[in-house]
Amino acid sequence: MGQAMTLLDVIANLAHFDEVDTIYLEQPWNRGATAVVAREPDSGHVPDEAADLGLDYFLEVSIAREILEDWASSRQSSPSLEAKCDRIIQYAINDA
Repeated sequence: MGQAMTLLDVIANLAHFDEVDTIYLEQPWNRGATAVVAREPDSGHVPDEAADLGLDYFLEVSIAREILEDWASSRQSSPSLEAKCDRIIQYAINDA
């Protein structure tokens, strides 16, 4: 936990993260943006490992999973990893 990766890597491995964890991401939000998945501190601030990289709150893992599950269930075929990543970014920008 707390290891830097890209948002695309996070979405590819979303099932492996604890549902109480949060995704922190660099601006501008895109597939290749640096991301860290970590537990939100009790203070509500960005955890040190994310703050050290200049990352901001993006979305909770549980919400990302829910969005992708609901979205995928409404489609005829399984969306690509890139499409999943784009859907999460779209949700974070417009609906979160």
